[in-house]
Amino acid sequence: MKFLISGPPASGKSTLMNKVIEFLKEKNIKVGGIVSPEVRKGGIRIGFKVVDLITLREIVFASIYYKTKNRVGKYFVDTLLFEDVAIPALENARKECKVIAIDEIGKMELFSKKFEEVVREILNEEKIVIAVVHRDYLGEYKKYGRVFWLEKEKWNEVYNSIIADIQKII
Repeated sequence: MKFLISGPPASGKSTLMNKVIEFLKEKNIKVGGIVSPEVRKGGIRIGFKVVDLITLREIVFASIYYKTKNRVGKYFVDTLLFEDVAIPALENARKECKVIAIDEIGKMELFSKKFEEVVREILNEEKIVIAVVHRDYLGEYKKYGRVFWLEKEKWNEVYNSIIADIQKII
């Protein structure tokens, strides 16, 4: 089963993903993959890092300080840095884990064609996948699984729905 989480900015998509991962780990379900938390300095967001959920290896892959050809808003994206952590993390999760988490399938991450290829392979496999999909790419990815549209006021409802569905299959 594939759980695809999308919604407007600041609706709690990554928080929801992290809470679901926490729930699975409490149930001793092995979860691998990636998350992409913000990097802040003095309360100001200056970039994003990618974190391997198994090894906890992390690297800043998007920053206001980088100068690359790939840019989203004020953030410059280094696809090689991203791939250096994300690709091995996803490949290891495919081999070792019952659940694969992908936060996020969005413009920054999709500058990497390798990432896009691995994600599509994973989505076509018989694995449980929980992915945050940027709303601009939802049309392209919704065919792979059940979409949960998240809005702040429905956060608990969506979380409970995902947990209920997961409990039916684990």
